[in-house]
Amino acid sequence: MKLKSVVDEYTGIHDAGLESRKERYRSFVSHYYDLVTDFYEFGWGQSFHFAPRRRGESFKASLLRHQRFLADRLALKPGMRVLDVGCGVGGPMAALARYSGAGFVGLNNNAYQIERAKAHTRDVESLCRFIHGDYMRIPDGDNRYDAAIAIESMPHAPQKAAAFREIFRVLRPGASVAGYDWCLTEAFDPLDAEHMRVKGDIVVGNALPDLPLAPEIDAALRAAGFEVVESGDRASASDPTTPWYRALQGRDLSPRSIPRTPAGRAVTNLVLRAGEKLRVFPDGAAAVSSLLNRTADALVEGGKTGIFTPMFYFLARKPGPQGG
Repeated sequence: MKLKSVVDEYTGIHDAGLESRKERYRSFVSHYYDLVTDFYEFGWGQSFHFAPRRRGESFKASLLRHQRFLADRLALKPGMRVLDVGCGVGGPMAALARYSGAGFVGLNNNAYQIERAKAHTRDVESLCRFIHGDYMRIPDGDNRYDAAIAIESMPHAPQKAAAFREIFRVLRPGASVAGYDWCLTEAFDPLDAEHMRVKGDIVVGNALPDLPLAPEIDAALRAAGFEVVESGDRASASDPTTPWYRALQGRDLSPRSIPRTPAGRAVTNLVLRAGEKLRVFPDGAAAVSSLLNRTADALVEGGKTGIFTPMFYFLARKPGPQGG
């Protein structure tokens, strides 16, 4: 399908409203990642998530430390079988396979991202395999996995408790899931028009059905049968001089940050528009870039005002004897 057609279909699904997005979320999310994967890799790298940063820490180092935090909380080690729920292009999976020696199965409903993930995990391919499937109906048997991770993938779930229930099903008794989810904080005011605008731009620009409040995530885990061991917003772990949204502002002195500066955005859009006319880039490339820029601005505003976090951490355990 041509990029312009994918842009139009994605826009049409979103404009149909919340219930339509929930009903058609598989197509909605898959089209979204057909649109944005190459842009994400160009500007972000192989790990499509945020992280709290320490003073003087590089963006890449903060991502790696954020990933390893989950591995440590799950006590991942060689011989374990871990499900990566919504594995993206495999960056975190590859990093954690190298770090822990555990075996990973990456679940993703976007075929193009799976191909990218296979390329990014070649050096640890003996520890990584992939399933093209939907985490609302995980195509695997019960009690198969020793642990699961979900790094900013659950925001796409149309029914969060149902998604967690599927993860619960495939985990062994006594096993745990850990991850980071997107949510609104207690500072969010639904009667504030600006808060609602920011929320709407985040939802539209990231192919989300909606954004929950933080307590709803714990409630969904419990409704699925999990015992919530730990949870809380890790955005506050950032040093005030390097907030989690700093990378979106283009304030890092690195080649990857240049496209995210105001000048870099303008140049990128000019190049894409010119490239479309010259048929160097497909029709719709500039529209995707503009969508991502608006989304980045909304995420920054959500972070600055404190009404949104992309790193609500949770560690939840399936009842039963460990290793049972």
